[in-house]
Amino acid sequence: MNYAPKGKPQPVVKPGEFVFSAVRLDHGHIYGMCNGLTEAGGTLKYVYDPDEKKVEAFLKAFPQAKAARSEEEALGDPETHMIAGAAITSERCALGLRAMNAGKDYFTDKAPFTTLEQLDSAKKAVTETGKKYMVYYAERLHDEGSILAGYIAESGEIGKVVSVTGFGPHRLGAPGRPAWFFEREKYGGILCDIGSHQFEQFLYYAKEEDAVVTSSRIANFDHPEYPELEDFGDAQLTGKNGAAGYFKLDWFTPDGLRTWGDGRMFIQGTKGFIEIRKYVNLASEQNGGGHIFVVNDKGEKYVNAVGVTGYPFFGQLILDCLNRTENAMTQEHAFKAAELSLQAQAKAVRLK
Repeated sequence: MNYAPKGKPQPVVKPGEFVFSAVRLDHGHIYGMCNGLTEAGGTLKYVYDPDEKKVEAFLKAFPQAKAARSEEEALGDPETHMIAGAAITSERCALGLRAMNAGKDYFTDKAPFTTLEQLDSAKKAVTETGKKYMVYYAERLHDEGSILAGYIAESGEIGKVVSVTGFGPHRLGAPGRPAWFFEREKYGGILCDIGSHQFEQFLYYAKEEDAVVTSSRIANFDHPEYPELEDFGDAQLTGKNGAAGYFKLDWFTPDGLRTWGDGRMFIQGTKGFIEIRKYVNLASEQNGGGHIFVVNDKGEKYVNAVGVTGYPFFGQLILDCLNRTENAMTQEHAFKAAELSLQAQAKAVRLK
């Protein structure tokens, strides 16, 4: 909920050249989003949320920002290039439409939608306004292990990628979660929510532009006190070019783990494979994540990615907004990951 990585400043613009404002602070990922943009040189001007306590906490982390009197003040500001938002999941699309119609690019927390109808409306708005509707898929974009693994896979060290398998366990921490987190209509379901990360990574690592969800399942195995929560989900998919994908999600991270989840990714190629241990190396004295294991015809190797790559997505996104390019992530890719997660959620078989 409050995962907000910090990296070394790597500004791509001078102060004031790219201005953004934060609107809606319903999810703690807004802190990671703003960290990334400010480290890349973005100037944070306004923050707005109807909850004054959330604004006060945000201003302690980002004292350079100014509390806007209303959402309209932030959206209507002529200096602001982009609106960054982490609204309640079901409300993220509506905020994005308002931002784009106000002439701003939009950067939202994942999941960007809870229904296919919302996705269709966003596609239409992007076409009509020419603005971006970009998504914070943090499990890849804000994790150096995932970034470096992408570079290794792209270099050809493991040959052509033929399958991607992901595991995305999370700690529930129910007492610290807002009420909407447990309301199915508002969070969209586990495959829509944290599953969106996995679909995005499959498309990226396998270099697939589209895929078919061949099966998906959801369950509430152990939380009857939250009847609308899905604490387990998995899905299988086949890429347009034939790559295979599988991932599993859950809210069962035990208290004995020193971080919020043992996130892992396995990338299988025709000449080798990569394993990413994103946040922890189990039962070792190493703290933190960024652990990459690579095996190919030349042998085995371990690489710690921390401090190696930084987080280039944010600087690329800023330059994309200024230059109207698509180097950070294409709009089609961002939307396709969301579409697949929504399709998987809609067709999921309920186990319990």
